[in-house]
Amino acid sequence: MTSKQVWNNARLATLAGDQPWGWVEQGALVTEGEHIVWVGEASQLPAGLEVEAEHDLQGAVVTPGLIDCHTHLVYGGQRAREFELRLHGASYEEIARSGGGIRSSVSSTRAASEEHLFAMALLRAESLKAEGVTTLEIKSGYGLSLEDEAKCLRVARRLGEEADVSVLKTYLGAHAVPPEFQGRQGDYVEAVCAWMPELKRQGLVDAVDAFCEGIGFTPAETRRVFETARGLGLNVKLHAEQLSDQGGTQLACEFAALSCDHLEHLSPAGIAAMKASGTVAVLLPGAYYFLRDTMLPPVAALREAGVPMAVSTDHNPGTSPTLSLLLMLNMACTLFRLTPEEALRGVTVNAAKALGLADRGQLRAGLRADFCVWAVDHPNELSYYFGRNPLLRRVRGGIESP
Repeated sequence: MTSKQVWNNARLATLAGDQPWGWVEQGALVTEGEHIVWVGEASQLPAGLEVEAEHDLQGAVVTPGLIDCHTHLVYGGQRAREFELRLHGASYEEIARSGGGIRSSVSSTRAASEEHLFAMALLRAESLKAEGVTTLEIKSGYGLSLEDEAKCLRVARRLGEEADVSVLKTYLGAHAVPPEFQGRQGDYVEAVCAWMPELKRQGLVDAVDAFCEGIGFTPAETRRVFETARGLGLNVKLHAEQLSDQGGTQLACEFAALSCDHLEHLSPAGIAAMKASGTVAVLLPGAYYFLRDTMLPPVAALREAGVPMAVSTDHNPGTSPTLSLLLMLNMACTLFRLTPEEALRGVTVNAAKALGLADRGQLRAGLRADFCVWAVDHPNELSYYFGRNPLLRRVRGGIESP
């Protein structure tokens, strides 16, 4: 029998209900095992509760646990030299076409042992956890062979088993064309599709992604990948409209995509498709900042259409090497003009939607007891500060991190 715990004397940003922030000024939580069983005003705590432990949070702010819904956390090497080249005027496309970019990371990832990849990914995950992340999505896409994609996805699964963080595994075989398929992109797309059943059989895939772009894969090739994924009962998501408008968003929405991500060049037709399909817009301000982009995603139009907006680090070695989701809150506000509440919802309730998770992202009875306790007076401070980590306590599944 699981035991109950009371988390009392807290100010709650539940992100549930009709109040801004889902705010409860003098609140409390009751957890039992991995779940929240009661949330509300502390004065209304049920009488006669038999609890194993009571925690006095001393007026601290409590939010849902943070969710980083778009990362490429497993890879070998780094690409600081490309950062330097861009500062000398080279474009992302030029670097990619000259053999750098994703292919550079593929070479380093293939050369790395599984143990080394795990050790490096664990360090990255620990940085995210230290800022309150309780759930991560991790994409493959730096192996680009059946053996190496499986290696990366096994590392992601092991992180979820051993690193005190929930991990969703996304197969991104359609990330770039590896050297052995040079000039045979169509054949590579068929290989990506052929590997998918085996990766699913091994329990390594929760969803399937693709990079639909001029330097990536065409809408027709992306459709082939998505048809295979849906035939296997797998959800899809898409790197869409980052560098140009390929119409990938409309295509993804045909397949009821969980999310479309980046979206700097998103069209009105793409927004309408997302609204109709319930697809989440995942905004990635770190990549926008790091690439010194000038085309803003159409945040006002997404807001007007009621499309849910998530925010994520997009941690990867080439275009967003950040390991701070709190910094992304600030960038989402300063660069993309989200409100602080929209930004926090973007790393909680809407990030959960982007991963197809209905059991987290808010403080509500029946959901997972994933939450963070912060040394702030109001949750708007989480996006106000940058370079400061006010996390006091991180609780995942009802258990506080040591």
